[in-house]
Amino acid sequence: MAKRTTSPVVGLERNNEPAVLILTSLASGEKHGYALSKDIESFAGVVLGPGTLYGAIARLEERGLIEPTPSDDRRQPYRITAGGRAALSTALEQMRQLAEVGTSRLGARVATSGSSLGRVTPGYST
Repeated sequence: MAKRTTSPVVGLERNNEPAVLILTSLASGEKHGYALSKDIESFAGVVLGPGTLYGAIARLEERGLIEPTPSDDRRQPYRITAGGRAALSTALEQMRQLAEVGTSRLGARVATSGSSLGRVTPGYST
């Protein structure tokens, strides 16, 4: 199970889909499982347990979205495939659209400058 290391809002969590997190990590270059786990924790604040991480890796590999790369080490590195890049791009676009709809329906505007970068200001619309 994916869990956040910190929760900005009690009761609401962001989407922590392990496949999206793994593909996002691999988009910056190949990594083995432990490096994936640490990278995901650093950019998303999400800790993937070993069962979740390696189960998702196996499913992504079965679907052709990632592939193992040769290694002389005991650790198995993976890289994202062209299909994985396309799938990640689609998933991120869907998330962006959902965020826009949600923000619009709140009658809010996401701040884009200064220390309030990324914060939602309820009741403020452009």
